[in-house]
Amino acid sequence: MKRFFPFMLLATPALADLPVIEGAVATQSSAGWSFSVSVRHADEGWDHYADAWKVFAEDGTELGHRPLAHPHVNEQPFTRSQSGILIPEGTRRVIVRAHDSVHGWGSDFVVDLK
Repeated sequence: MKRFFPFMLLATPALADLPVIEGAVATQSSAGWSFSVSVRHADEGWDHYADAWKVFAEDGTELGHRPLAHPHVNEQPFTRSQSGILIPEGTRRVIVRAHDSVHGWGSDFVVDLK
């Protein structure tokens, strides 16, 4: 006999509302690193949208920040770039994380630097 446990129906946080990094490409130049980052988020308008992404060292140090100036309701996923990001010598991996105006930071996306 199967049993039904009503506590299993309790609401859980809406993780789907967090922004997701779908891809990131890092390119080194003499002026630092350029990152091209693709973000997917269920933007709803000015009250709820993906409003930034950041690059972090593995120890959590912020290395770069790309503000996103407006909602991308009809452009999903969308890709935005930022150049001039200084990465410490010898760094082999960085973490890119997107932020939304309501729920905060999404999951880490690891980028291997070559």
